[in-house]
Amino acid sequence: QVQLVESGGGSVQSGGSLTLACAVSNYSPHIPCMGWFRQAPGREREGVAIISSDGRILYSDSVKGRFTISQDNARKTLYLQMNSLKPEDTAMYYCAADSPGSPASLLLRAGRLPLEPDFNYWGQGTQVTVSS
Repeated sequence: QVQLVESGGGSVQSGGSLTLACAVSNYSPHIPCMGWFRQAPGREREGVAIISSDGRILYSDSVKGRFTISQDNARKTLYLQMNSLKPEDTAMYYCAADSPGSPASLLLRAGRLPLEPDFNYWGQGTQVTVSS
């Protein structure tokens, strides 16, 4: 079973930067999509950035132009470079991966950001706190 472990969270002032990493264990070359989600207290988990195995990328409107998702060539580490952080970016950030046959890759091709139910594997999360 695919296992995901996030790291890199922390506290930063508004305008600062952080880079999150997600280490993938028991990697399957058939994982169609991986991505980053976040969840603030009292709010639903929302997609931030998704990347497919063929390199398609989609960002949420709230982070477009500020965040960059990437993965190493072996797809064993997923990254999220976060620049120009704002207090509203404060949340628990989760790494996620889907399974073959899930709708995530189809949604990505259609230009739609996949949702939480479209992913099967989750990390434990890493906290990002941005102070004003």
